[in-house]
Amino acid sequence: MKTLTILILAFIFHFAQAQPTFIKDSLDAHINKALKLWQVPGAAVAIVKDGKVVHLKGYGFADVATKTPVDENTLFMIGSNTKVFTATALTMLEQQKKLSLDDKVTKWIPYFKLNDPLASDAATVRDLLCHRIGFETFQGDFTYWASNLTREEVIKKMAFVKAPYGFRTKWGYCNAAFTTAGEVIPAVTQTSWEDFIRTNILQPLKMNRTQMLARDLPKASNRALPYTIIDGKLTPIELAQIDNLAPAGTIASSAKDMVNWVMTQIDMGKFEGNQFIPAEAIAATRVPHTIVGMDSRDKRDTHFYLYGLGVDIRDRAGKIVVSHTGGVDGFLSSVMIVPEEKLGIVILTNTDQNNFFRDLTNEIRDAYLNLPYRGYTYQSLKNNRQQKLEEKKQLDSLKNLINPKNKPALPLASYAGAYANELYGDVSIVLEKGSLVIRFSHHPQITGKLDALKDNTFLCTYSSPTYGIKTFPFYVKEGKVTGFTLSVNDFVEFTPYEFVKK
Repeated sequence: MKTLTILILAFIFHFAQAQPTFIKDSLDAHINKALKLWQVPGAAVAIVKDGKVVHLKGYGFADVATKTPVDENTLFMIGSNTKVFTATALTMLEQQKKLSLDDKVTKWIPYFKLNDPLASDAATVRDLLCHRIGFETFQGDFTYWASNLTREEVIKKMAFVKAPYGFRTKWGYCNAAFTTAGEVIPAVTQTSWEDFIRTNILQPLKMNRTQMLARDLPKASNRALPYTIIDGKLTPIELAQIDNLAPAGTIASSAKDMVNWVMTQIDMGKFEGNQFIPAEAIAATRVPHTIVGMDSRDKRDTHFYLYGLGVDIRDRAGKIVVSHTGGVDGFLSSVMIVPEEKLGIVILTNTDQNNFFRDLTNEIRDAYLNLPYRGYTYQSLKNNRQQKLEEKKQLDSLKNLINPKNKPALPLASYAGAYANELYGDVSIVLEKGSLVIRFSHHPQITGKLDALKDNTFLCTYSSPTYGIKTFPFYVKEGKVTGFTLSVNDFVEFTPYEFVKK
C-alpha cells in the first residue's frame, strides 16, 4: 500500500512538473487580465495533453446583464471551426466508398455552376474543401450572410460571382464552397448535413450539448450571448441567422464537448478506445492542397502556411501545427492541434472584436513547445488600438462632413428608386422623412441610412453594426443617377458591389 501511494504521488509530481510554468502558474491571471484589456465578456479554455485534460475552465460572463458565468458547458458559436466537421464527414464517406473527393461537384449537385466554364465543369468536392475555385476571400458573402436565401439558392448564386483568379491557381476563402460541399452529403446519403454529423460524429463522441444550427441555439440552456464593441463600448447584438451557410459555420459547442473532438483528432479517430472515425479520414483532412503563403503575423516563425480540407497547416519549432479559427457575429474561436506533441487547444469567446482568442492559443502552443513567452496579446492589443484609432479618425472625418446644409449634386428624390446587381439581386432606395434609406431584398432585417457628404457621395450607416458605416458613391450621367457602389465591413466581404438603377 505504501509503495502504491509513493507511485501515485510520484506520478502526480511528475505530471505537475511536466506542465509548463506559464500553464501551471500564470494561465488564470493572464486570461483574466487579457479579458479586461480586450473587453471580452466571456471565454472558455480547454487544453488536452497526452490524452489528459489538463485545463478546462470558463472565465467571465455568458450574459453580462445577468452576470451569468461561463463554465465548461457554456455554448458558443464556433464559426468556421465547423468546416473541419464538414470535411471529416465527407472523408468518412469516401472511406466508406460512397463517394470520391475527386468526384465532380455536378455529379452530386447538377445545378452547381460557376462563372468560369472550365471551373464549372471541372470543380471537384476536394476543390470546394480547400478553397481553390478562384474566388477572392469572402467573395459573395454579403449576398449570403444572414440572408433569406436557402442553401440551394446560395449555391445557384455562385454562378454570378466574377472570380478574379484562375481555377486552382490561388487560395481564396469561400464559405459558399463549403455550403456546397455540405450539400453533397444529403445527395449521397439522403440525410441532411446536420443530421449526418449529429449521428455519425457528435453522438459517438458524446458531444451531447453541441448544436448544429443557429436557429437551435436560442432554445439551448447555458449559452453565451454575442457581443461586439461599438464606439468603445461592449454591446450585445443579434445572433447571426446563417443556417443557409450551415456547413461553413453554424455549429455551437462548449469547451467540454470540444475536448472530446480534439481528443479524437489527436488519437486519429479514436475516442475512449473506440475507432469512431477512420484514421484515414482524419489524415485526409491534413493533406496540404493549397498554398496560402507566409503569414506576416508569425514574423517568419513558420516556414509555410498551407490549407488542407477545413484546416490550416503550418510548422512551429519543427512541429506540424493543424488549426483553424472561427468568426461569427459576436463570437470568435480557435482550435489547434499539435499531433506530434499530442496537444490540443480550444479557445471560445463571445465577442467578435478581439485577438485574444488567437493570441492565447499561440501562447499555450509555445509554452508546450518550450519556446519563450512572447506576450502576443499585448503586442496585438497595441496594434489593434492603433488600428482602431486610425479607423475612428477616418470615420470621424467622414461624419464631420455630414451637415444638414449639405446639398448633393441632385435633389434627394433623384437617388431614390430600384437598383439591381447581378449577384445580389434587388435593393431599393426610398425617401423617408427627408432622408434616403436603402432596403435589401435578401436582408429584410437591415436597412442603411444615407447621409449626403458632397457631390454624389453619401455615408451609409447600416442598422446592424456587423455591416459597418461606409461611403456610397453614386454615378450620374447626363443629369440622371445610373447606379452606385455598395460596400460593407471586411468582416463580411472585401469585394464591393456595383448596383445599376433600373
